[in-house]
Amino acid sequence: MVLGQDWRTAKAAQVPLGRLSRITAGPSGSLLDTLHEGPSGIPVIAPPDITDHLTVDTRRLRRVPKDQAERLDRFAVREGDLLLVRQGTLGRLALIEADQTNWFYSSSCLRIRPDQDQILPQYLAACLAHPPVQRELIGQALHGTVPSLNSSILKQFPVTVVPLHRQREVVAALADIDEQISVQQQMLDRLTALRPSVFDQLTKEE
Repeated sequence: MVLGQDWRTAKAAQVPLGRLSRITAGPSGSLLDTLHEGPSGIPVIAPPDITDHLTVDTRRLRRVPKDQAERLDRFAVREGDLLLVRQGTLGRLALIEADQTNWFYSSSCLRIRPDQDQILPQYLAACLAHPPVQRELIGQALHGTVPSLNSSILKQFPVTVVPLHRQREVVAALADIDEQISVQQQMLDRLTALRPSVFDQLTKEE
């Protein structure tokens, strides 16, 4: 691990996550005792809402009444935050988008707020989602009835940091790949849907 202040000028350095971001555990269960499944209120992101694609599935979000927002204010998220599952499906994470600003998150998540003068949120998300990094992170979980991660573990966890211009290149390259994956997936879905009708057409009696 690179020590001291010279890591910022290095081509690549291993830096503790706590030096790159602020990490905040979710609220206690007592602060979320008014959670409900109705359409009104402020959404609360929980582990089941976090997908394998670094996004939040908004279809089944539970909510808290708006009059409870003040007591939960310190647990609000904003664009560029990351939510990391610390209990349950360890390591799964989501990158918060603009329209999710001021939503809350559950006690089973940790909020990572990157210092964007040092590290881009998209780059950090890619780092933490990288399979070898995921294995290392999950390997540091506290063992118990339910394995878990906490703020102390995350603050000490090393992240590979490159200069900001290089981070932008990495993010752009990965975005291009994701776009191609999306295009290919759409094509696959169309072909999969087409297959039964082709079979029916070709087996019809003349």
